[in-house]
Amino acid sequence: MLAPERHELILRSLRRHGRLRVAELAAELGVSAITVRRDLAELDSAGLLRRVHGGAVGASSSPTASPGSQLTIGIVVPSATHYYTDVIRGAEAMADRYGARLVLGVSGYDVDVERERLDRILGLGVAGFLVSTALGDGRAADLGGQLDAIDVPVVLMERAFGFPHVAHEFDHVRTDHAYGAMLALRYLVSLGHTQIGVNLNNSVTAYWLRRGLTEAAENLDVDLFVSPVELPARGEDPVTLAQLDAFLAECESHGARAVLVHSDEHAARLIERAMERGLQVPRDLSVIAYNDVTAALAVVPLTAVCPPKFTLGQTACELLIHKLQSPPAPTQHLSLLPELRIRESCAPNTSVLQSKGA
Repeated sequence: MLAPERHELILRSLRRHGRLRVAELAAELGVSAITVRRDLAELDSAGLLRRVHGGAVGASSSPTASPGSQLTIGIVVPSATHYYTDVIRGAEAMADRYGARLVLGVSGYDVDVERERLDRILGLGVAGFLVSTALGDGRAADLGGQLDAIDVPVVLMERAFGFPHVAHEFDHVRTDHAYGAMLALRYLVSLGHTQIGVNLNNSVTAYWLRRGLTEAAENLDVDLFVSPVELPARGEDPVTLAQLDAFLAECESHGARAVLVHSDEHAARLIERAMERGLQVPRDLSVIAYNDVTAALAVVPLTAVCPPKFTLGQTACELLIHKLQSPPAPTQHLSLLPELRIRESCAPNTSVLQSKGA
């Protein structure tokens, strides 16, 4: 029997009896007393029970417990790097503030792996979940009933699922990426750019950016060209450079001297390709990146739209803890606004500004 299975059985037995003895557990599970003591130590560290001489009692039996110390919260995300590094850090910081503990699962953007991670962490007896699903809002139906099957409170991060794709509304905290697209276009327009190219990668964020770009372009009276070719969502594949070259050629044919590129990695590579083609950034081409994870490290430090990743993790975790401590609570749908961080990759479109001056 694997440790997660033993842990689940131990917690179930504790809920039934209120107190456990090592000798009885060893006989019930068919393992050694040493193994049981190790399991109890792990569950004690997770805040799921309290070890006492000869066995264990419920965590709530601790007279010195601080608010939230009994809570263990699962957090399942598509990746533990890049965008989600700060989301996880924010959630962890808020959990620490309340004396709670996070248990992390990473899906690698794979629905089957995600389901396994959810089931495994749920078996530890977590009180609730923070979840950013492997699939985005546009593909909620493909998740089937995996979210509805979770029998503890769930707060979604950067996802916004609702009926009919799921049986009921979930609390969620997400970034208003449509607003982020507007921030980028508004800044470029202020520099005199009215013909703007856009290149998006194949990601969940791009789904929301596309929805915001059209409205923003109409409101700002911008001639917007969105490349039909999506860049890879993660990393670089053999055709990426060819795609970037094609995008630069498209911008030239459309007269676009400013671009919005999602994400930082691709925007940084685009600058390098532009310079290899004899263009100067930002004099000949202004570039804004979206995400601001590594944008400041580009050859020309990139102006970037920065989603509030750390704050998003904090907010989602606090929402879940409050929901667990003060039920029942109303369902909340929260949107956080990104900010624009201005660096060195954008410059005025002098030809337009000069013509206006004339």
